[in-house]
Amino acid sequence: MFITRYSPNTQIKEFRRGFDLLNTMLDEISEKREYEFKGDFTPTINTREGEYTYHVEVDLPGIKKDDIKIQIEDSTLVITGERKHKDEVKEENYYKIESDFGSFSRSFTLPEEVDVENIHAESQDGVLEVVIPKLKNTKVDKVKKIEIK
Repeated sequence: MFITRYSPNTQIKEFRRGFDLLNTMLDEISEKREYEFKGDFTPTINTREGEYTYHVEVDLPGIKKDDIKIQIEDSTLVITGERKHKDEVKEENYYKIESDFGSFSRSFTLPEEVDVENIHAESQDGVLEVVIPKLKNTKVDKVKKIEIK
């Protein structure tokens, strides 16, 4: 019979080595993705539900209304647009550009009880607000007990 001495330190070292390899691979993928997608712009979105409407607020600072397109495609609200790259200004105290530029597209599946014909959008101070009215409530508000027979 062959006896092997148990050493938990060996297993812990192997476990750590596996995680180090995984982290290295994930870092390489992340670096490639950042390079590949440089120039894409993803605006932040806030959504909320009111009593009679749904609201979608999209932060689009520096984007003109003409560069934004809003459509309904098969019960999906699609907001697309583009933030154009500004010409670089070379001055003594201008070091680098941190603003994101490029095209974007965001989609939202609409609930069944919305009034698609009366959806409207407004843009003010770099915030686009899409207001989606709900259809009138046809449900009975009273509680009805159902007897089991």
